[in-house]
Amino acid sequence: MTINIRKECEGSVWVLEIDNPPMNNLTPSVVHELSRVLKSFDQEASARAAIITGAGERAFIGGVAIEEIKKIQSCQHGIELAKMGQNLCNQIEDLGKPVIAAVNGLCIGGGTELLLACHMRVASEKAKFGQPEIAMGFIPGFGGTQRLPRLVGMSQAHRLILLGETIDSEEAYRIGLVDMRVAKEKTLSTAISLARKISEKGPVSIRLAMRAMREGSEMDLKSGLQLETQLFGEICKTEDMKEGLQAFLEHRKPAFKGR
Repeated sequence: MTINIRKECEGSVWVLEIDNPPMNNLTPSVVHELSRVLKSFDQEASARAAIITGAGERAFIGGVAIEEIKKIQSCQHGIELAKMGQNLCNQIEDLGKPVIAAVNGLCIGGGTELLLACHMRVASEKAKFGQPEIAMGFIPGFGGTQRLPRLVGMSQAHRLILLGETIDSEEAYRIGLVDMRVAKEKTLSTAISLARKISEKGPVSIRLAMRAMREGSEMDLKSGLQLETQLFGEICKTEDMKEGLQAFLEHRKPAFKGR
């Protein structure tokens, strides 16, 4: 099991490839290592965006290995396994830097739940998605019952979770589970292109905009607008805002410094 790290665009874009054949399952060791790498990405000032993808042609992430589910012998053990996955997904969602999923193959169970925590989602035309847990007698535990309704609506979430069926990438795109659907050979390159465009923007404005959307989505509109006002005030005192405005007036590319 490895998390292969490739750095693009002078290190501003990190490609994190989960290599755990045959299905790139989320074993405890994979979850721990991915969490560690994401922490390093967050702490690296030059890193602006990350991409998570799966090694090989078969799977993006095949969910939690059945062997791990079979080990559950108590309620507490189940809670600990769910918390492990939820903590990883929360870590991804709460990063002040965007994480893009490049779904190159099968994406089911915990893989779909990790996908939901990412900020943007690019899928191969050959990808398939699903939350099959209920067909095996349990329920999603890595955040699927909470994030899926928020992303695609309650009706579609009921359909995916209660039927436990797999859908193709065309249907995933139609219901808003993924943002882009591309040819299989262009999945990673498309995600890298998006990440490069984001990495050219001011890191402070990216972080504050993401915070406004993330925290505001859990608030009523009035509270969300108050948060936006506060964060807009914070950005107005930064060097990056002055540089961005000046570059716009001078018709040149801004040189953001992250302060």
